Amino acid sequence: MSIKKILVSQPRPTSEKSPYFDLEKKYGVEIVFRPFIKVEGLSSKEFRQSKINVPDYTAIILTARTAIDHFFRLCKELRYNVPDTLKYFCVSETIAHYLQKYVVYRKRKIFYSESGLMEGLIPIIAKHNKETYLMPVSDVHNDKAVVLDNNKVKYVKAVMYRTVSNDFTPDEPFDYDMLVFFSPAGIKSYTTNFPDYKERKVVIAAMGNTTLEAADKAGLHVDITISPETPSMASAIEHYLKKVQPVEVES
Repeated sequence: MSIKKILVSQPRPTSEKSPYFDLEKKYGVEIVFRPFIKVEGLSSKEFRQSKINVPDYTAIILTARTAIDHFFRLCKELRYNVPDTLKYFCVSETIAHYLQKYVVYRKRKIFYSESGLMEGLIPIIAKHNKETYLMPVSDVHNDKAVVLDNNKVKYVKAVMYRTVSNDFTPDEPFDYDMLVFFSPAGIKSYTTNFPDYKERKVVIAAMGNTTLEAADKAGLHVDITISPETPSMASAIEHYLKKVQPVEVES
């Protein structure tokens, strides 16, 4: 089938050099960026129900910028002044640098994994085994904590935000020829918003083992996914478009 309009269930890229924009020009398709899910923070009242007392912890394990945002938001709502002595252990350098939004970077004890993986934090945490660790997470999260468990790191998970469906309004047009998914939550949101999803004739693109499993359980046929030959979603989509429609030629 010819593809005219594609929904990518992620926020719009901040860089105009995104390969998705190249696909629009090359194949004459319209790409709309609209997440099927969104993140909302727990209120201070909800967080208190967890019985976690943030001042009891001397170190924070951070795996995402969202975790940083909601940690400092909740601390503010709880009227807890984050001490200068708090230590930050980040899963990547990018996440560590994001802390500059909230703290004076050079004056804080900030550590990060050189590899960008949780495994890279283990030797660093081992050198600070006297700390009490708190790990802000979402109610639905990729369990990076398995690495901590396997290495017997003592820590506590603190749910500070949740993933919810970003529902479509009744008057919001849904005239897409292709849907692109990146998480099981996105699949769930789609099937919830559109109970007749099995009858809809749309091309499905999905990446990630858990996303593919969710699609299979929902009875969705996945037409496009990544592979060694097409390692990114944009390249996988282009591989499909090459087969079904011609390249747009600029006049």
